[in-house]
Amino acid sequence: MDRRKRNTVTQTTDPLGVAVVGAGYWGPNLVRNFQASERFRLRWLCDLDVDRAQRVLGGYSTVQATADYAAVLADPAVTAVAVATPAGTHLDIALAALRAGKHVLVEKPLAATYADGMRLVAEAEERGLTLMCDHTYCYTPAVSRIRDMVRSGELGEIHFVDSVRINLGLVQKDIDVLWDLAPHDLSILDFILPDDVEPVAVAAHGADPIGTGQACVAYLTLQLNTGAIAHVHVNWLSPTKVRTTMVGGSKRTLIWDDLNPVQRVAVYDRGVDLAAPQEIGADERREMLVSYRSGTWSPPRSARRKRCAAWSTSSPTRSAAGGHR
Repeated sequence: MDRRKRNTVTQTTDPLGVAVVGAGYWGPNLVRNFQASERFRLRWLCDLDVDRAQRVLGGYSTVQATADYAAVLADPAVTAVAVATPAGTHLDIALAALRAGKHVLVEKPLAATYADGMRLVAEAEERGLTLMCDHTYCYTPAVSRIRDMVRSGELGEIHFVDSVRINLGLVQKDIDVLWDLAPHDLSILDFILPDDVEPVAVAAHGADPIGTGQACVAYLTLQLNTGAIAHVHVNWLSPTKVRTTMVGGSKRTLIWDDLNPVQRVAVYDRGVDLAAPQEIGADERREMLVSYRSGTWSPPRSARRKRCAAWSTSSPTRSAAGGHR
């Protein structure tokens, strides 16, 4: 969908009536956030297992739990529907909501196939409704800071992006590991890279070593129009959970470790410098064309300020040497 032609929900002072469909893995997070915001009024939680939906809502909730999706769509107080069901059901559920005149938020992936996704986009555009895929990471402070550093040129020309998103499970029944995990990395790439940088070739390789019927380990490679390369490793079989992204530039290299609560983003002033051939003699070109820069690493400036503030206001339980007792 053309970013310039995206439709937006009409701004009102009244809370937006919302229904959540799916009370399984991610649905409870949507319920919690909608209930915590004054801008929304959660009216329904719809799930085939009504008892599970009621447990998610709690004993004192005024939100209605139901397995009747038609009743949810028939409620004129419901302006938007949030879909957190298995990917294979996204098309039918989201399509029904759009045809009922509801704005729709869908958890990733938007649909189980590209063709299904385009059907949803076309339906939303035809009806003037908002269709949004919940790419969570694009709204985090860390990714916003990375976008600023990349687009401001602070890292220099981007040479490579390498992302690892691995953990043990959850093996999905209707989609493989690429459709389950890689949308996070692709949405982040689309968000942080400059508008004139785009992929020109894509290759994906997956394996199903345990016979689940779905690829459980996969590697995705994107060749960018600048000559740079982006690589994504996703895995359901890793015994450890890793969430790291490395963005290498001509000036600096950035590493984002989403599981590090102390320092999520670090910037390294280390890399490779390329000397122009006219700068060196013919006899020295082979040996001196490439030189290595070995500098220090540091957090982004905003992160340093926050750490300094936290240090100055910390309790006096630190030792005189500066470490924790």
